Amino acid sequence: MISSLAQIDPKARLGTGVTVEPFAVIQGNVVIGDNTWIGSGAMIYDGARIGSDCRIFNGASIATIPQDLKFEGEDTVLEIGDRTTVREFATLNRGTKARGRTSIGADCLLMGYTHVAHDCTIGDHVILVSYTGVAGEVEIGDWAILGGGTMVHQFVHIGAHVMIGGGSKVRMDVPPFIKADRDPMAYMGLNAIGLGRRGFSNEKIRELHEIYRAFYNMKMNTVKALEYISENFKPTAERDYILEFIRHSERGVIRGR
Repeated sequence: MISSLAQIDPKARLGTGVTVEPFAVIQGNVVIGDNTWIGSGAMIYDGARIGSDCRIFNGASIATIPQDLKFEGEDTVLEIGDRTTVREFATLNRGTKARGRTSIGADCLLMGYTHVAHDCTIGDHVILVSYTGVAGEVEIGDWAILGGGTMVHQFVHIGAHVMIGGGSKVRMDVPPFIKADRDPMAYMGLNAIGLGRRGFSNEKIRELHEIYRAFYNMKMNTVKALEYISENFKPTAERDYILEFIRHSERGVIRGR
């Protein structure tokens, strides 16, 4: 399962059933879970923590040191959850002293030439389409999909179940459950198709639609809109998530069309 043409550091810990193809390189203090496949020419650097049943394709660079001039060689990690796939020539940087780790969840798909910078936190079931670039200390919620060529500014937060159009420039926070596109980026409606595919009921989708209609279409400022939503919609996990996301946004959330 491990090619004699691969280079593996004695300090690396590999689980059972791991496959390492020819010319892959595993350096330093690395942990790789059971049944993970490492493709030919992949580079796995010190600080990588890769889960079970993952697939790392040829040319991917995992846990490279941050592209941040403040990095001083501190001991940090990059974590990848179980069953995540990293395609060709993706580059994933480990953390800095700011947070100490870059974290990518389970069941994610990071397509070819994607980049995830230092100290990012990416949830489960996230898809980054080819050529997407995510700057440092970005947070992306579960089930988000970023279209090809999307550029995400540092410190931005993207909520769960968000769908972002390809080629977008994400400079402000994107609240959960919505579609976003255009330049400058704008709210393009609820991600109803995605939510339906993930088991959200029609009633729940209508509730979320009405919440965002109040926020974006009733011509209230943010404070008034949040007050209106709090007073006119019964508490649910989704309503409360939206309210907390917007209230705690430091960069501000994207605007409506």
